[in-house]
Amino acid sequence: MAFREINAKMVEATVAPGQRLFSQRGAMLAYKGDVTFTPNMAGGRGGLVSMIGRRVADEDTPLMTVEGSGTVLFGHGGHQVQVIELAGDTLYVEADRLLAFEGTLEQGTVFLGSQGGVMGMVRGQVSGQGLFTTSLKGHGSVAVMAHGGVIEVPITPQRPVHVDPQAYVAHHGDVRNKLSTALGWRDMVGRGSGEAFQLELSGSGAVYVQASEEKL
Repeated sequence: MAFREINAKMVEATVAPGQRLFSQRGAMLAYKGDVTFTPNMAGGRGGLVSMIGRRVADEDTPLMTVEGSGTVLFGHGGHQVQVIELAGDTLYVEADRLLAFEGTLEQGTVFLGSQGGVMGMVRGQVSGQGLFTTSLKGHGSVAVMAHGGVIEVPITPQRPVHVDPQAYVAHHGDVRNKLSTALGWRDMVGRGSGEAFQLELSGSGAVYVQASEEKL
């Protein structure tokens, strides 16, 4: 594993020759050894084409390529950090939630409309997450950020999970999502977004939920 949790808000990454990491720009707190940091315009492995739509929508998060030999401390904005291990599956996560991830993972951009049609786009607008989300696929570790910590909630075919869209951080597995209203239209008069909508995730996998409805 490339990342080791130092405390709730910092991780330490080991950088080895011939390997690379990607981090959100400005997330480096300190480092030891011969380590270089280079602005990355391609968005990681396989990321150039995948990020065109995100750039057009102004939803891109700048990355740094981290290479060399040593250790690096990462953290950002005092947000709490969770390390997620991928073993060949795909993680779907908002770009601004990404603190750092291993270069062995293939990054892509997913249009929310393809994950639930029109309702997928509505979900992006209601949650404030935009029309695109980031996918990371393969074997490796990812450090994500959240408000108030993160809990992993299993999703099974027999038991779908309902999440407040603003508390959603990421999910992985063979999971489908759709947005549904939790209240009748009469009850929604005078209410904001929040619990008037629910994100329903079904299938097999897990969803990561933060202990807050606050955006990063």
